[in-house]
Amino acid sequence: MSGGGRAGERMRAFAGNSYDDYYDHDLRDHPLPGRLLIGAVVRILWVVTKLLWPWRIERAELLLDDARGRVVIMNHQSMLDPVAVVVTMWMAHVPVRIVYKSEFDRIAPATWLFSRAGGFPVERGTADMRTVRRARAMLQRGECVLIYPEGTRVKQDSDAETHGGYAIMAQLAKAPVQPVAIVGARDLRFRKRVYMRVGEPIEWGELADLKRKEQVAEMERLGMERVYALVDELRAEHPGVEEDASRG
Repeated sequence: MSGGGRAGERMRAFAGNSYDDYYDHDLRDHPLPGRLLIGAVVRILWVVTKLLWPWRIERAELLLDDARGRVVIMNHQSMLDPVAVVVTMWMAHVPVRIVYKSEFDRIAPATWLFSRAGGFPVERGTADMRTVRRARAMLQRGECVLIYPEGTRVKQDSDAETHGGYAIMAQLAKAPVQPVAIVGARDLRFRKRVYMRVGEPIEWGELADLKRKEQVAEMERLGMERVYALVDELRAEHPGVEEDASRG
């Protein structure tokens, strides 16, 4: 990865910016040509994915009408998950970042695209405090951070294993955690419908009676509990959307 970030300096339009510059500057301060390019890609992805797999986000106003930086957590079924959420937020002018696994940085074009679209890497399986501090700064600027605590795409509910970390980011920034759920995206077939639903943000005030470390543990438990509750609601309201609906 090139160079160190220069968060206090203006980014250049066509050259001279490191990946760290893109990670450490406000999304709204990224060079205009790059923002226009990503905006065009976002609109193309919105049209293409809607045509291939008609998807909708229920209660999207909970995601889009809140001006605060939030940690958005979601179950992970396919590559459609982040695309649908990110394009929805981009088109509503809600700044959103997405955490991606650092293994993608081995593919230079992927790193180039992710950095300009707001993505930033995390070293999985390590105490990656640099990423935690970076996420805290993003949240404090009013950007949302999209994280998949399951870490990888889950083909069956019984395979789901969640990882911590997102609650620490949220706690350091005093940012709420917002659950989002998706069903129907595990087996993407042409014109198969996919449903998503947004939940109410979980505020740290709900955990005020606990000590700091206990708050983090409880937020990690409560966050994914609410994600899976939304999953169960969607499955009950859209029977047949998923053949494998077993968990545990």
